Amino acid sequence: MIVLRQDYPKDPMAAVVPVMEEQLSDSLKKIDTSHTSRSEAVMDSLNVALVRCAGDPSAGMLETWESWLLAMQVHSAVFAAAVPDREVVTCKIRQEDRHLAATGPQTYLNASTWLDAFYLAVICREADRLDMLARVPVSLLRDFGGTLDEYAYAWVETLQSFWLRRDDLRTHLVRAVDLSAPEQARVLDAETMAKLRYPPIMMLYRYLRNDAAGFNEALADAVRWHKEYWTADEDRTQNILGIVALAPLAVACLAKANGIPVEIESGYLPEALLDFAWRGEFDA
Repeated sequence: MIVLRQDYPKDPMAAVVPVMEEQLSDSLKKIDTSHTSRSEAVMDSLNVALVRCAGDPSAGMLETWESWLLAMQVHSAVFAAAVPDREVVTCKIRQEDRHLAATGPQTYLNASTWLDAFYLAVICREADRLDMLARVPVSLLRDFGGTLDEYAYAWVETLQSFWLRRDDLRTHLVRAVDLSAPEQARVLDAETMAKLRYPPIMMLYRYLRNDAAGFNEALADAVRWHKEYWTADEDRTQNILGIVALAPLAVACLAKANGIPVEIESGYLPEALLDFAWRGEFDA
């Protein structure tokens, strides 16, 4: 099954890449000690990866893969430095060892950022970073002081239990399913919950049951709903967050790596990322 991606203005988006790259480079210069720079680097690195896929839907270009690798490194690094039991944490960013001052809870260390970090590490097949992320205390994610729907914490706990093979996986998964129902939305609106947050949870459920047909049905739904959401009005069509279906892509990468065939083709699921086409080319 093919789900066509909406058209994006490739030339204008390509024109902003150098500007965004410069902003990201500026953020990375001070990432060792500056919380503002870390927050900016998290946002900028993912934005660059997404924008590159506007003109490179398959993510087949070297520069596109490097941008996804960098986004993964930045997102993982800020959480590696989040546990305050060490003064300095060494993390590889752009093939350079960076020494990040350790922190406690910060506004950018929330459940939403953690989920993006987990998705990026799955897409890049980074088991060591997934091990680290799976051990980040959910209490730390809650302590930053922001307001998120409760489903987010249940979903984090589900993914942590899944990765660490804990016995409480089913309990957390059932809770994540229940809390991602549209009527449970308090911070998010019901449409966002139904079309963007619920689908990857159902994909994981089908994956855990080794239900290949059900998994692909859930993936097709996720990509269709992603497209419906990001093409619903003009403002959304111009939002770069719609370029790639990040969470469905990550769960699809997980499934494909573990023997479930992925039968959905879409520009929202860049082929080179799904296939891990750059395997072994970089020391992440």
